[in-house]
Amino acid sequence: MNIAILSGIKVIELIPQRHPMVMIDTLLFSDYEKTVTGFTINNSCIFLENGKLSESGIVENIAQTAAAGVGYICKQENKNVPIGFIAAIKNLNIKHLPAEFDEIKTEVKIVNQVMDVTIISGTVFLKNELIADCEMRIFLKSD
Repeated sequence: MNIAILSGIKVIELIPQRHPMVMIDTLLFSDYEKTVTGFTINNSCIFLENGKLSESGIVENIAQTAAAGVGYICKQENKNVPIGFIAAIKNLNIKHLPAEFDEIKTEVKIVNQVMDVTIISGTVFLKNELIADCEMRIFLKSD
């Protein structure tokens, strides 16, 4: 994995989720267009089914990567971190489910932003192999 910008409790401050729902543990990169996170799947993960991260866990990991990107920018600009909701998922493609103790890297790129809805492209990698991707529409709740 790459060197983390943030990890542990500092990453959790960027997202609205709390344990046991946290699906990222490192922030590897973030700017206005792209965010990259890491996550080591452990046995306390609530999305672990039969030793594998479930499809729902992969979707939540992508959404939390997007949330971490928004949270990181907001923290840099001394703004409140908004709460986001998945509005739609399009073209979800899961090629492989990662196993317990695997380290996945997730990349989210902003495709478009219309009012309070952000359209992102999300990709999940295991050892540099693409294992999942999708397009997601995320609604950001205004203050």
